[in-house]
Amino acid sequence: MPTTWTTRARIFLFWFLPLAVALVSWRFIPLGVEATMNFMAHHLEGRALALYAHIGIAPLVLALVPFQVSPRLRAWWPALHRWTGRAYALGVLVSGVAALSLAAHSSAGRVAGLGFGLLGLLWIAITAQAVRLAMLRRIAAHRVWMIRSAALTLAAVTLRLELPILVGVLGFEQGYPIVAWSCWVPNLIVAEWIIRRQQKGALRA
Repeated sequence: MPTTWTTRARIFLFWFLPLAVALVSWRFIPLGVEATMNFMAHHLEGRALALYAHIGIAPLVLALVPFQVSPRLRAWWPALHRWTGRAYALGVLVSGVAALSLAAHSSAGRVAGLGFGLLGLLWIAITAQAVRLAMLRRIAAHRVWMIRSAALTLAAVTLRLELPILVGVLGFEQGYPIVAWSCWVPNLIVAEWIIRRQQKGALRA
């Protein structure tokens, strides 16, 4: 069966972009934080552990998203899905707690700090709910909450797509507080649309 444009778009959005952004995010390992993320370098004074926990582990969580949302991988290798799911949830917990610490001390102001802080809090809470439902064997509900969790994880992708545009048009001081919200709120709205669409499709079936 020929590959349709929707299939190509899905592969690009859920495989190429997360994996590419995850790899690019780890550029701080050979080059250093100051050279690659100078707007976060101030966290090295007093919050270095939280900084490295976030920028080191969050890309791993992002790289696991395609494997968690793939129906074929879930069907073919359920044990692998469960173990990568555990790694995903643990990564969200560690990276999310670190993100809360960083957001509380954001140099971009309260609006940016609040946006990233709420993202971190929802990221942890929504993923914890998905894990709880999986442990209760409520798989359908678990998948719904994982869609929401994945949407928040993909904020790492939308942030990197939006930030150069916002900074180029508005400057860093105005663009960064906006991206602290625009990188994840639309993602969550799209996730809810996908969930409602799937539920309506299931009811019609």
